[in-house]
Order: sequence, then C-alpha cells, then structure tokens
Amino acid sequence: MLTTNPFDDDKLREECGVFGVFGSPDAAALTALGLHALQHRGQEAAGIVSYDGEDFPAHRASGQVGDIFGSEDVIKSLPGQRAVGHVRYSTAGGKGLRNVQPLFADFEFGGLAIAHNGNLTNSLAVRDRLVKRGSIFQSTSDTETFIHLIATSLYEKIIDRLIDAVRQVEGAYSLVVMTQKKLIGVRDPLGVRPLVLGKLNDAYILSSETVGLDIVGAEFIRDIEPGEIVEITDEGLRSIKPFKPVKSRFCIFEHVYFARPDSIVEGTSVYDVRKNIGRELARESAVEADVVVPIPDSGVPSALGYADESGIPFELGIIRNHYVGRTFIEPTDQIRHLGVKLKHNANPGKLKGKRVILVDDSIVRGTTSTKIVDLVRQAGAAEVHMRITSPPTMNPCFYGVDTPSKDKLMAANHDIESMAKIIGVDSLAFVTIDGLYRATGLPGRDNDSPAFCDACFTGDYPIRLTDHNAENKDRKLSQLVERQSA
Repeated sequence: MLTTNPFDDDKLREECGVFGVFGSPDAAALTALGLHALQHRGQEAAGIVSYDGEDFPAHRASGQVGDIFGSEDVIKSLPGQRAVGHVRYSTAGGKGLRNVQPLFADFEFGGLAIAHNGNLTNSLAVRDRLVKRGSIFQSTSDTETFIHLIATSLYEKIIDRLIDAVRQVEGAYSLVVMTQKKLIGVRDPLGVRPLVLGKLNDAYILSSETVGLDIVGAEFIRDIEPGEIVEITDEGLRSIKPFKPVKSRFCIFEHVYFARPDSIVEGTSVYDVRKNIGRELARESAVEADVVVPIPDSGVPSALGYADESGIPFELGIIRNHYVGRTFIEPTDQIRHLGVKLKHNANPGKLKGKRVILVDDSIVRGTTSTKIVDLVRQAGAAEVHMRITSPPTMNPCFYGVDTPSKDKLMAANHDIESMAKIIGVDSLAFVTIDGLYRATGLPGRDNDSPAFCDACFTGDYPIRLTDHNAENKDRKLSQLVERQSA
C-alpha cells in the first residue's frame, strides 16, 4: 500500500512560518497559538524553543501544530518569558527530525535558537568553505549555515556575528533568533520573505504574517524592512540596517496564494488584492457563463471579484472537506483515482446544465485541475471555463518555495490551448502579469525595475543562483537516513 498526497500536487508548496515572543510569561503558549495561525505555511513539522533564564527547553516533532502542542503538559515543559517557533514545509534539506526547526546551538557566548523562512542560493558554496575549515554539519537544512557562520565569526558580540553571517549569504530569508538576552528578527535585503513586528502589552512579537499577531490579540506595529535587523532586549527595540539600500522585491505569490486572506502584507490587504485579481480576470478574459465557482479555499476571494465585475452569479459549486489529512492510504488504483473527492466534492444543484467559470490560483502540474474539471463535468456542467489568478507558472522558485523542476511545470511545456485540452476545459485563461500588478495597486509591471519577485512567472530572478550553476545543479548532500517514529 502506498502513502501519498493526492490533493496538493498541483500547488506550489508553502514555505515556512516563523514566530517569536519576548517578554511574556506565556511566551510558549503565545508561540503555539501564533504557529496555529501560520499553519498554512507548513504542515510537515513544527517546533518551539523557549528560554527560562537558565536553559533552552525545546519541543519539536513532525506533524501539525494542534497535534504537537495541544497538550497542556507540553506547553508547561516550555517555561520562560521568551520563545521562538517554526512551522515547516521542507524546501531545502530532507524531512528528518534533525531538520525540524528551530535549530539550536551552544556557543561560547551561550545558547542560540534560530528559525528560518526562505532559501539560501549560495548555501552549498558557503557550506563547502565551512566544511574545509572544520565545521561539522548535523542537518541538511540550509538554516544550519547561519549557525556555523555565527560560530566561526571573529566578532565578539552576538549581533555583530549575525551581521557578519548574513553578509556572507545570498538568497531570500526571514529569521527569528533567540539568545539568553535577546530576540532578533532579520529580513533579507530584497524583502522577498515577509516578517512583521507586533506588541502585546509589554511583550514584543515577531511573526511571518499579521494573522499571527491577530490570534494572540497583539497590535501590529510595522513590517520589518527589507535588509533590516531588529534587536529586542529588556532595554527595548533597536533597528540595525547593515546592507546598502536596494529596491525591494517582495514575493508576489504571497498575494496570490501563500498568505492567509485575512493578513495584511506590505501594507496591503491580501483579501482585497485577491478580489482585485478576479476583477482583472473578468476584464481581461470575459466569457459568457451562468455561474462563477471558486476552487476552495484559495479561489474564493478572486471568484467573488470576478462575479462582481462580470455580473455573473457566484456559487459554491465545489465544497471542500476541511477534515482531510494531507496523506492517506491508497490500496488500489481505483481508490487513488477517487482521491480528489476526499478533499473536493461537486455541488450538483449549482452546476447541472450550467456554463461554469472555475476560478483557481495556479496550475503547476495540472493533475488536480484535470480531476476537478472532470468532477464538475460529471455533475452535469454544460461548459467549463477555467480562470487562473496568476500568470502561467513557467519557472521553479529557488527562494523558499518548493516547486517542481521546469520539465514538470505544465505551462513551461505546453501553450495555453494545449493546456486547456489536457485539463479538459472549454477555455483557459490566466491573469496577465500587468493585471496581477494592477491588482496590487500599481499601474503594471515596470520591466526595468519590478516591484515584486515574480521569477516563477517571468524568469527574472532578482538574486543570483550560485548553487544552481552547471557544476552544482545535480549535486546532493550526503544524508543520514532516519526512521521517524510517530
């Protein structure tokens, strides 16, 4: 029998989520709640490290936050007024428990825990240099690179060692770092990955998204700026900017899919942007139809926008089962084929005899889209038209999003007409790159100076891909094979 995930193979995999608390007696409990709100960013594993004044209690495990931190005893085992947490989907390194974050190391200046969202694009090059100097890596995660760079730095102060470390790496990253005396937040120079600052009474909070602040009742203060380091101590907050200022390139796919719709990213409502994308789609690729149907849940705001702009009624023609795990046992090919129905089921009364516009956020491999279209046709739809709220995904991401190689990306190997035939729709259209930018409030994409990282659509990678040159592209790290217990 085969354990697999039949539902999400047509999505770009979530990145990771980070959360940190400084100055609250309930730091671990607040961190667990924050990780709950960030669960959409990674369902593979989660961890929390706290500091109780002497030691760094830690609890890390594979699985989802509610299962790992749902016990009062677990939270009580993480005492202290500061804590750092992480939810993970592995984009670099394997799935072993040694890669579950936050990672911890004991230095000459004391302990340090680090949680990382993103990917380094020169991790192999830096790792080679460190190994030659005697560093012994325990994980295959690029996050450990930061630990060794801090350890080998010749600077005395922790903050100076961290600055030394981030100046040697390339890539997209947000970091939350905890020591005996500090909580530190770091964002990459282009601001590709998100990180926000909040406050709950006298406690400071760092989170990947504002929903992490909302769940604990914290006040949003501001986004950590691209290239900024914030150092939080008992004396308060200090901002450090060790990089030369450059134009930011925030990940535009946060607006399309990754961020929760109730988050505010870079000062903009994700929900509003997604509705605007739907409106842009209705203007750019109108088609006569009877109903607009989202593929839940990510397609809902955009479908509402499409319906508003087009005047075509919005209907929940597909219902999502929210109680399905990410894996299940598939004993036969027939059961495997029916797997999509465990997550999505047609609502025949809203589809039968109707010309249907299906709205979804992306097409990656095309497999799930094909199954859902078949589901809608079996429910009696007269026509099926698919509208996608992102441009065609033509290129893999190297900045913290797990995407298939280019040869497995449907849009990289087929034109739109061929894609429509394969998926089985009467028509297929994607929002244009300019339409996507307009949905965020900009006039369009400035090709000379884009406002976002949109490399998965355009191939315009804003950070060089040192580890992905001809010499390293097929290289794999030596890996200890671990058997994970439940």
